[in-house]
Amino acid sequence: MANPPPRYALILAGGSGQRFWPVSRDALPKQLLKLFGDKTLLELTVDRLKGLIPTENILVLTNAQQEAKVRELLPQLPQGNIIAEPEKRDTAPAIALGVGWVAARDPSATMIVLPADHLIKDEAAFQKVLQGAAFAAESSGALVTIGIKPTWPCPSYGYVERGRRSMLNGMAEDISVYEVVRFREKPNPDLAEHFISVGNFTWNAGMFIWTLPAIFSELSRHAPILADFVAEMRKSRDMCATVKKQFGKLPKLSIDYALMEKASRVLNVEATFDWDDVGNWTSVGRYLQQDKNGNQHNCKLAQFDASGNIVFSQTDNHVALLGVQDLIVVQSKDAILIASKSHAESIKKLVDGLPQELR
Repeated sequence: MANPPPRYALILAGGSGQRFWPVSRDALPKQLLKLFGDKTLLELTVDRLKGLIPTENILVLTNAQQEAKVRELLPQLPQGNIIAEPEKRDTAPAIALGVGWVAARDPSATMIVLPADHLIKDEAAFQKVLQGAAFAAESSGALVTIGIKPTWPCPSYGYVERGRRSMLNGMAEDISVYEVVRFREKPNPDLAEHFISVGNFTWNAGMFIWTLPAIFSELSRHAPILADFVAEMRKSRDMCATVKKQFGKLPKLSIDYALMEKASRVLNVEATFDWDDVGNWTSVGRYLQQDKNGNQHNCKLAQFDASGNIVFSQTDNHVALLGVQDLIVVQSKDAILIASKSHAESIKKLVDGLPQELR
């Protein structure tokens, strides 16, 4: 498009800090951790938008418990570009809040919604895909999702079933766009295997692109309570007061269930960039240095007859492993976790039983 509408990005930066205990805590979830160098996942998410979205058009939605840390990490953003949900209400109310937030600034804008806790290294490919997705949204009036090509039959992700390829005039030839047939909830392992074998499914990465007129039209049709909230935010003279008063009354629904599964037209743009949602400590291990016995670590490590372990430390302590296999060993300043790698997904269950000061 010769003169595309202004583009905004909404970064969803709430969430809890359970799967990466003891490094993560309620006030310090995954996106606020430095797991892959000297920057947090949130900072890396903002950095990936440089040159694509003006800094003044990057909005971050967090929660009250994490707001101070988010502001500390992102001093380059205007103060009014960071807002905290008064309480957790799932992704549909959170995104509706973002839609109202953008609509109050420019009701003709294009909006990109991104999670704050994904690891993506190929920034050029990422920006190219988002450019294509924004063009698709602006030229078609559809809601657009980014689809990740599955690398294994993961039962922990939602899936998107794709139909025919959509040919949009002016779209770059190397950007693949498909009509969405339907969204599929997290499958059991056998169904996930079937999805992979069929070949026309992508993982649902929770990245969405749409124009404000398109999203408001769909909300009005399928989620009128959320549409009313958006309309009230747009005309409000005190947005923070409106959010504080109305947000807790909104239904707890995911954006997929509330809207995406019902929308009149949804397009899926295939990601050509690397992507990892870094779901647990085994995901982190893939990016750490590794010794000849497959021990992945970020610290000084000695081992004898030990293999396949993950060791992550926030201290200067030297860690020694003897005769152990496939463990997760994580040391923070006030706690140590020792777990089987096979139980990585269950760490959040352990956290529920910890003293409050360690959560």
